[in-house]
Amino acid sequence: MNYTLLNDFSQIDSNEWNTLLKESIQDTPFLRYEYQKTWWEHKGGGEWKDARLLLATARENGQLIGVAPLFIAEYENEPAILLNGSIEISDYLDVIVKKDDHARFISGLLDFLLTIDGWKKLDWYNVPDDSPTLLALKEEAAKRGWTHHEEAYRPTPRIALNGSFEDYLSRIDKKQRHEIRRKMRRAAESELNVKFVLVGQTANIEKDLDDFFNLMIQDPNKAAFLHPAMRAQMTSILHEAYKNHYLWLGFLEIDGVRTAASLNFDYENKLWGYNSGVSRSHMDLSPGWVLLSHTIQWCCENGRYEFDFMRGDEEYKYRFGGVNRFVMRVRAVK
Repeated sequence: MNYTLLNDFSQIDSNEWNTLLKESIQDTPFLRYEYQKTWWEHKGGGEWKDARLLLATARENGQLIGVAPLFIAEYENEPAILLNGSIEISDYLDVIVKKDDHARFISGLLDFLLTIDGWKKLDWYNVPDDSPTLLALKEEAAKRGWTHHEEAYRPTPRIALNGSFEDYLSRIDKKQRHEIRRKMRRAAESELNVKFVLVGQTANIEKDLDDFFNLMIQDPNKAAFLHPAMRAQMTSILHEAYKNHYLWLGFLEIDGVRTAASLNFDYENKLWGYNSGVSRSHMDLSPGWVLLSHTIQWCCENGRYEFDFMRGDEEYKYRFGGVNRFVMRVRAVK
């Protein structure tokens, strides 16, 4: 493999990148070209101010074999190489390479990175627990005499979906099943005309995103997170998802007012639960729970095989039937 270090996303074709991703060890929205490029332009909403891009590619006979979207930054008092997208808003990260090429790509990549000065360690966050990258890094670290450490970083609960909404309900806790049915029924029977509304591709996306953010910041913790630089970052990412037809945005309207929002990525036949927001009004109708129930029902009715809550161990995820997987943090110190 011939490795090349690129210093700008314009130096690689977006179609070539996304085509390889379709056959890669991981195919997630966070590894698509437009997401990675947009994240780098905003440096994670200001999370990394002095980072330097390391966009490494490998080719054989002119064909793209692998991409390692990386950057160097000072982290925990040492210069480190991290995965582009680290750490806060990109739930799943990895290298982009086919399974059959993966081991030799990782080995060659580490040799290539050793020709670059200015770093002491690899510190890779949000690598899925089933990624072959974890074992490859462990083996390469042992071979090179590097210190290696791996740990579960965050749980990523998921709901397996196969069949109807009633099939889904039959598999969860009896008490929770009763609660979902009761709350959906109460909302449906309300005189306030409760409606589940899914944003279409021809919608006024600017207004829809503003409505979503206004609901998101009803939570004080989310309001603090959504500072101006982060809001600009997320807005750009969501515009790219919209343009590429995998943005999924649903609202629960109560008495004609958008009262809850569910923002997801509809990608590779599953729904990836990115964020949500709920107004403090009409809490007696449980708008957040009702909207999540409608979202899961939509998945069942439209053949999505999984709802992925992504990172976080909030209690409601498990009450709706989420089963833990994890993203890992792996470090290799020279």
